[in-house]
Amino acid sequence: MLIVLINVAYMTLFTLRMILVIKGYRKVAAFLSMVEVFIYLMGLTIVLDNLSNPVNLAAYCIGWGIGVYLGGIIENRLALGYIVFDIIVDALEIDLARHLRGKGYGVTSWTAEGKDGERLCLKVLAKRKNESKLRSFVTQLSPKAFIISYEPNRYNGGFLMGSFESIIQINNKI
Repeated sequence: MLIVLINVAYMTLFTLRMILVIKGYRKVAAFLSMVEVFIYLMGLTIVLDNLSNPVNLAAYCIGWGIGVYLGGIIENRLALGYIVFDIIVDALEIDLARHLRGKGYGVTSWTAEGKDGERLCLKVLAKRKNESKLRSFVTQLSPKAFIISYEPNRYNGGFLMGSFESIIQINNKI
């Protein structure tokens, strides 16, 4: 059981560290890696000292899988970073942009030509933790909205640039 718990802790930290590196939190990830490698070496030592016991190997593998799963759940709850929504609605739904701006979102909109005529396209940047709330708000106002969401990895200028500069300053101090 100890091997399972050690590997769950190790792989959870490993998964979080990888995500933090990808999202640009290098200093936090570096600190986390020190704790991670200590836990890893403890578990590996126990397993290597008892290689003849297949239960230890199975426990190691089970802990590994559970740790990856838990790391993903924790990262999803932390919801670090931002999400971009591309929203396409009928051109007559021009009020959608106004409603989104009223909720504090930066919205860029333009008209485009779709299969069924003129469409309104909106691009919205939001914090990842607000993703489901924003999606729900849009579909409540426009049930037939076509929505694509994705995580951006670089930013330059824009409505939320003041927020990004604060994040970058905080991230550089960590």
